[in-house]
Amino acid sequence: MRPSGRARDVMRDISIDINATKHAEGSCIIRCGDTHVLCTASLEERVPPFLRNTGLGWVTAEYGMLPRSTGSRMRREATAGKQGGRTQEIQRLIGRSLRAGVDRVLLGERQITVDCDVLQADGGTRCASITGGWVALRLAAQTLVDKGEIAENPITEHIAAVSCGIYQGQPVLDLDYPEDSEAGTDANFVMTGSGGMVELQGSAEGMPFSEAEFMEMLGLARKGVAELIDAQKAAIA
Repeated sequence: MRPSGRARDVMRDISIDINATKHAEGSCIIRCGDTHVLCTASLEERVPPFLRNTGLGWVTAEYGMLPRSTGSRMRREATAGKQGGRTQEIQRLIGRSLRAGVDRVLLGERQITVDCDVLQADGGTRCASITGGWVALRLAAQTLVDKGEIAENPITEHIAAVSCGIYQGQPVLDLDYPEDSEAGTDANFVMTGSGGMVELQGSAEGMPFSEAEFMEMLGLARKGVAELIDAQKAAIA
């Protein structure tokens, strides 16, 4: 029995509320169970130096956890004077994942920065950030179309992510914190709306997992990502 009482293939409740902030070109709050993330997307008429005069746009991301997003207060990384390795790894993952769904020629020489701020953490914050970040990105890109600056939205694919793992010997979908902290295997799957793989992250915390167990987790992840994409579509409809 999972701590939440969910069946092995059941996601946590998902909600995505758009236009969560006044100033950002695109924004949403995504809630995956008790994991809540504020995602904002900001447009800038510039690109990094390595892309100047190439005609290509850029999408990047930043990620952070608020001090009381967890059970005890965390020190702000800005106070420490540097980002931790985990933070850097996650925001690079978010950026890579979101760029997989963008036609950077259509975007033109401009940059969209997606900021993912974890308001409350209960497992799966990087997956929620990718899924919600896509919604904020899509909304920001649409403002360029609405203003007549580009002909069509450069976001060509839905991108969503979900965690799976092996908990008490069984593959399960969408781990919350009690499961994540005890899972024998933890994996994150980033996929497109058309079924393509963007990134897979998986590691055995205890016993190695088998190919059969991996394939079962992959099947669970496909089901979960399909549900997340349905939530994305409903949010931007």
